Amino acid sequence: MHDKAEFIVNAVFHHVLNFQIALTQFSFLPSNNAAANQKELILARDVLEIGAQWAVATKDVKAFERYISQLKCYYFDYKDHLPESSFMYQLLGLNLLFLLSQNRVAEFHTELERLPVDIIRADPYVRHPIALEQYLMEGSYNKIFLAKGNVPAVSYTLFMDTLLDTVRGEIAACIEKAYLSIPCSEAARRLNLQSQQAVLEYGKKRNWTLGNDNCYHFNAAEETSASNCGILPSSELAEQTIEYARHLEMIV
Repeated sequence: MHDKAEFIVNAVFHHVLNFQIALTQFSFLPSNNAAANQKELILARDVLEIGAQWAVATKDVKAFERYISQLKCYYFDYKDHLPESSFMYQLLGLNLLFLLSQNRVAEFHTELERLPVDIIRADPYVRHPIALEQYLMEGSYNKIFLAKGNVPAVSYTLFMDTLLDTVRGEIAACIEKAYLSIPCSEAARRLNLQSQQAVLEYGKKRNWTLGNDNCYHFNAAEETSASNCGILPSSELAEQTIEYARHLEMIV
């Protein structure tokens, strides 16, 4: 993070912290003084929304989850007492993407059920994570990689990157099971890595063996042992390999 940006983020943090301390003096439940009470609720909601955006900017995932948990009270429980926030669906959509990136699919669908049907169908902030979940179910991982360049807000990039890391892990696991070897360039294509250095770093992270032929080799010890003993792969192993290969073809 650049020095100027870091200064701004730190300044926002201190302001949010001071606001939160001040807000503890308010009564957050609706009272007879509706006008004054509404102003307090809106102020509290605004502070929490800024806090959620700050948490994403600083990559503080736990803080983001806390802010969203508090905001849902204002978005749903107090909806009859407050005008709708212009940031509501951006943050709720961001929360859906967060849950998806953490593979918390059951919670993803629970949160989705709380939203109006017209929002689910048309709101760009909500449609984005819904489309990603559909791609995951289809195994259309290439569409997920493409979706990174079409996020509805900059704040979505953090959890989008997390989701892409998860997807790459799934693809890499399929490669390891489906192939005895694969060219480095082909591995880069399947993993959607844009440079030779990127795929080398990724292969190192997964303890892949790179041969002199510039190919990654998998299960070399098991292959040699089986060959020496004259053992052929079982039909079950062959079926699994075919299945992994089929998934890889779907990905590409």
